[in-house]
Amino acid sequence: MALTKNDIVSKVHELGFTKKKSVEIIETLLEIIKSTLEKSEDVLLSGFGKFCVKQKKKRRGRNPATGDDLILKERKVVTFKCSGKLRDKINGQV
Repeated sequence: MALTKNDIVSKVHELGFTKKKSVEIIETLLEIIKSTLEKSEDVLLSGFGKFCVKQKKKRRGRNPATGDDLILKERKVVTFKCSGKLRDKINGQV
């Protein structure tokens, strides 16, 4: 099961904030992250990881449903690299 935005809002609400303030905090945080990534700047959250915007070049691809060849346009993608601390925690090496 995935963690949703509503789950995060509920966790912030449990810290003593009103429901409205909890929603506002999470929405503001996500808007800051989105606007930073839109400017092609990295977002580093210490102890968690780093979101980076990477430029993908135009390349040849294939439609898996039909098998037709096509050209994929240049585009930007967001990548995530977790921190060493998070990786160790996930792997039970705390």
